[in-house]
Amino acid sequence: MTDIKILSEPLNTEACTRWVMTPDSGGINVFIGTVRNATKGKPVVRLDFEAYVPMALKEMQKIADEAFTRWPLNKILIHHRVGSLSVLDIPVIIAVSAAHRAAAFEACRYIIDTLKQTVPIWKKEVFEDGEIWVAAHP
Repeated sequence: MTDIKILSEPLNTEACTRWVMTPDSGGINVFIGTVRNATKGKPVVRLDFEAYVPMALKEMQKIADEAFTRWPLNKILIHHRVGSLSVLDIPVIIAVSAAHRAAAFEACRYIIDTLKQTVPIWKKEVFEDGEIWVAAHP
């Protein structure tokens, strides 16, 4: 079972974690991506995220489907935010539940790394003295 969304409102870590919980899940792994205050020593004012939503949702589902074939998982949640985000805001939450922790850890890492490489979501870093679109990197 999956819950895949691209949202413009703040992401709720507690609700996301609760959604993946099941009685037969002994392991839940949650990755929370946050906006940090600097890149390569340069202060970040904010990040702007844009997405080609129909294709992004399709690609995110593909990643989840592949994770289900690689590991014995119960639920996968992938939420990504778009719009302008300030330092400490949360642009992405990946939550995975499984009977055992190893599968949850491995699948969660696979999902975030693959998302950053293949999903059409773009990030612009805004600094006090300019801005730059950032290429995907794990």
